[in-house]
Amino acid sequence: MKSIIAIIVVVWLVIGAFAAWQRGYFSDDQDVKCKTAADTTLTVLAGPLNYLGVNPKVDCGDVNVPEPTK
Repeated sequence: MKSIIAIIVVVWLVIGAFAAWQRGYFSDDQDVKCKTAADTTLTVLAGPLNYLGVNPKVDCGDVNVPEPTK
C-alpha cells in the first residue's frame, strides 16, 4: 500500500514539474525572485490540476526581506 501511494505522489509531482516546464518556469533567463520561486513550487505541487485550469500564483508584496548591510 505504501509503495502505491509513493508512486502516485511521484507521478503527481512529475506531472506538475512538466506543467511548470511548459510554462517556462525553469528557463535560465528568469531572475529568481520570491514570486517566480513560489509560482514554480505551487505549479509543481498542483500537479495534474494544472491541466484542469488551476493556475497558482503568489503575491510576495507583503514579504519583508531584510537588505544586506553595507
